Amino acid sequence: MGQRRRVVVVGGGFGGLACVRELRGAACDVTLIDKKNHHVFQPLLYQVATAALSPANIAAPIRKIVSSQRNCSVVLGEVTGVDVGLRTVTAGGRVYPYDYLVLACGARHAYFGHDGWEAWAPGLKTIEDALEIRRRILLAFEAAELADDPGVRRAELTFVIVGGGPTGVELAGAIAEIAAKSIPRDFRRVDTRTARVVLVQSGDRVLEEYPEALSVRARRDLEALGVHVRTGTRATEVDRHGVTLLVRETGRHERLDARCVIWAAGVRASPLGAQLGAEVDRAGRVRVGADLSIEGHPEVFVIGDQMACADSATGRDVPGVAQGAIQSGAFVGKTIRAELAAQARGGAVPVRGVFRYRDLGSMATIGRARAVAAIGNRRFAGFIAWVLWSAVHVLALIGFRSKVMAMLEWAWLYLFWSRGARLITGEEAGDL
Repeated sequence: MGQRRRVVVVGGGFGGLACVRELRGAACDVTLIDKKNHHVFQPLLYQVATAALSPANIAAPIRKIVSSQRNCSVVLGEVTGVDVGLRTVTAGGRVYPYDYLVLACGARHAYFGHDGWEAWAPGLKTIEDALEIRRRILLAFEAAELADDPGVRRAELTFVIVGGGPTGVELAGAIAEIAAKSIPRDFRRVDTRTARVVLVQSGDRVLEEYPEALSVRARRDLEALGVHVRTGTRATEVDRHGVTLLVRETGRHERLDARCVIWAAGVRASPLGAQLGAEVDRAGRVRVGADLSIEGHPEVFVIGDQMACADSATGRDVPGVAQGAIQSGAFVGKTIRAELAAQARGGAVPVRGVFRYRDLGSMATIGRARAVAAIGNRRFAGFIAWVLWSAVHVLALIGFRSKVMAMLEWAWLYLFWSRGARLITGEEAGDL
């Protein structure tokens, strides 16, 4: 009997876990490497950032998730090197040989060449990001409470979100609800209802990837919540005192004094992909073939947000969303499993299939009982879309406890506008 094949999966996100699950019971040893010990349900990170949920409601330990899968071992460590010639991965000073490698490292927010902006405008990709954004939002209200100068108070109560995609829309709506509904009675010197929430979008409409009718509805709902939606406008400078905007229609720059700026305008794939020697696009994503492997190395796969793969149906690249990661991870897991089974039988390796992305729809929530959803040819908005959004996200959470806690928190928020996770944490928690 030959040596068992070794499969190394880098990344415990949606794609990595989907691949690992498909290899349950396969004749191989799977090593799952991640620099975090937990899987995060990223679509709900904004709810942590806006104090609706606690981190434990949307995250689960990776070891617990795969504990029943006997052929899978978990390594906590950051991958620092990949050698496709030697077929090895280096993480935490240790070297892990592989027969198959699956990179599912995801992406981080991108500042289009202005990385220094991150200090003043954090993005939202991790639990740590969410807690930092929550800290800044809540500290802004605390600072406004203490401010005597009207100009300073106005700046403290100005929140700017750069990027009109789902994350930006969801953050803007939630912050507007916090200021108008959740906390006004908690402060004595400041009226939090006077807060300004500004959503900046360089394109012509928010939620540009959605059907136009839903984009229009989302904007209308945001404005009904008091959000100032600025389309055709982009950020040209971000610093500790605010953001400078360029308005396309007039060609003029405008200055917004704001103590809380949040970045939701773009992403860049993990730099680890560049070590493969394969073609990468402007966003750092690795160009893969129809079977999601890289050219010249059929044993190396790249999936999820880290891959650039043209959808055979539309000709456009598979979107960097959770469903894209899950489907690509499952596809690669099945591919590896089929090849392992053929090798065990002593038969010919089967011809690999072609990855086809199935669009299961898009959803974004704007606030209490406000959401938009596109599922197939059907469009939903308002309360019905919000119920659909809630149901889909609860069902997708890992673990019975997380599902129950999320439902309870949302029910409480719906009935009383109360956000129970309003904790200011971090080393600078008292810095106003």
